Amino acid sequence: MSSFEPEQPPASTPIDLDSLERDLADVETALARLDAGTYWTDEVTGAPIADAVLQANPLARRNPA
Repeated sequence: MSSFEPEQPPASTPIDLDSLERDLADVETALARLDAGTYWTDEVTGAPIADAVLQANPLARRNPA
């Protein structure tokens, strides 16, 4: 039987907590947009965000320029 061990960063690699907090905030925003029914909509223009854009970046809030 094999056991799963999560990948650990090398001891010398500091964990970037600011980056993790930004990522978590982006995920929370995406979940709030999903609950509100606006996940598939550009925040500024109101235009639909293409499925391909959201597949490439599920946290996208705008259509690419």
